[in-house]
Amino acid sequence: MADVNRGNRPLSPHLSIYRPQINSVLSIVHRITGTGLTITALLVVWWFLAGATNAAYYTFVDDLMTSWFGGLILIISAWALWYHFCNGIRHLVWDLGYGFEIEEIGRSSYIVLGASVLLTIITIIVA
Repeated sequence: MADVNRGNRPLSPHLSIYRPQINSVLSIVHRITGTGLTITALLVVWWFLAGATNAAYYTFVDDLMTSWFGGLILIISAWALWYHFCNGIRHLVWDLGYGFEIEEIGRSSYIVLGASVLLTIITIIVA
């Protein structure tokens, strides 16, 4: 049966009510990085396809990807990859039933951020 009192019910609190917490922000960033990594994968495939096509086209794409803007995109993508990886490990730990205390959630949030930055710096140095 249809709910005839829809307009009289209180709305559930949303972003306009709650103050953003580190965990909610990291959850949103996790989703954004997942989408961004898909776009990055398409860029890498484009780079490979250009290499398989012909030398002139590959030179164009390679110049674009190795320019300062392409380098910036690749560095941001490396951070997104490491962040998504570290946060995924945190979610696996949560799936095992650990780390749900408020202090542990906050601590693991900062560990994920620090580890992703550290691993990105290591990747840049090694690459």
